[in-house]
Amino acid sequence: MTTRKHLKSLVRERMRKTGERYTVARRHIVDADTSWELRGGVHGDTAVLANVLANLGVVAPHTGEPLTEAMVLGVGGGLGAGYILWEFDSHQFRSRVLTLGFRRLWQYPDRWARETAARLGLHAEMHETGGVRAAAATLDAQLERGLPAIAWIDSYTLGHRGEPQWRDGYGGAPLIVYERAGDSYAIDDLSTTRELVPAERLAAARARVGSYKHRLITIDPERIELDLRPAVEEGLRVQVEHLSERSDSFSLPAWRKWARMTTDQRNSKGWPTVFADGLSTGSLRASIYTEAAHGAHLRGLYADFLDEAAGLLGRESLTEAADAWRRAAACWEPIVDAALPPGDELREAIDRDDPARWDLQQLRDQDAGELPDVGEPVAAMYEAERSALALLGSS
Repeated sequence: MTTRKHLKSLVRERMRKTGERYTVARRHIVDADTSWELRGGVHGDTAVLANVLANLGVVAPHTGEPLTEAMVLGVGGGLGAGYILWEFDSHQFRSRVLTLGFRRLWQYPDRWARETAARLGLHAEMHETGGVRAAAATLDAQLERGLPAIAWIDSYTLGHRGEPQWRDGYGGAPLIVYERAGDSYAIDDLSTTRELVPAERLAAARARVGSYKHRLITIDPERIELDLRPAVEEGLRVQVEHLSERSDSFSLPAWRKWARMTTDQRNSKGWPTVFADGLSTGSLRASIYTEAAHGAHLRGLYADFLDEAAGLLGRESLTEAADAWRRAAACWEPIVDAALPPGDELREAIDRDDPARWDLQQLRDQDAGELPDVGEPVAAMYEAERSALALLGSS
């Protein structure tokens, strides 16, 4: 469904007059009527999909409003849990990088996107092209059809956020390319202001990371067959199944493993061993804060989905599960505060999206520092999430 009741008739009238294809005629009508709406969001993968659908005029049949990011998260199978501590010999000393995962299939973004799009009936097209020229031509062709494109990039190579050279190749969240503007492209990366990036930089950023090189997803609104009730039911089923798995890397036991590793002196991956020299604690603290603060752990967003699902399906028990997940979300606050306490200079720089945060973080990495005392709050969070899952499974 689309929000503009008369949009199709206007488009088809233009088609009769000009002989244009539907998507081309629609783009002219929409461009004449509105500009791209920057809607922001919580999480890269879920927000870009919700924002593309909203800007294409797709709405939920039961509300007449755009699909929320929470709904996209829930239909996509909801939450995940991931803990991986990487060690690299680089940057003049041994580097440690902590990765936390919060969305189901966080380690497989392409698989998540395909499954979620299929469950929503979007008939999305995924494009993966080998060469730079062919990739650019594919992007331009989609934009010419009036279709915004979800693209995966390397943030450092794109260069619009002032990341330092040592971040080269670290990747980044997907963004939306919605317009060609001369030698540049207009992008939506959850910012609140219009961003333009040069075509050459975008091409290089799309080519930098081999695992998703030149990947694009586009959605034709005329092909969408949205049936939300079965999509929500399946999303709920998949969520319970996934978080009930025993994996200590990709499901709830990952949090129990994390809590244990903060004090384990025998395990080679235990923090007392890995951080015996006190180095890299700046990045450790920053990664916990950056990845989990301000609701980025997605637990609160998932609770919003459960409230929506309760109304759609007429299942009041889901609101009780939503409350449980909000209690679990609150358990993350002591974790992020232990990582970077309120008033900390690095925390404030991260919150301002200040490029100076990278220099500050690296300076802390090069000096011996204390590990954040997160073991007990992580263990408490794990128990809260187990309880929330049990309630969801019985809802």
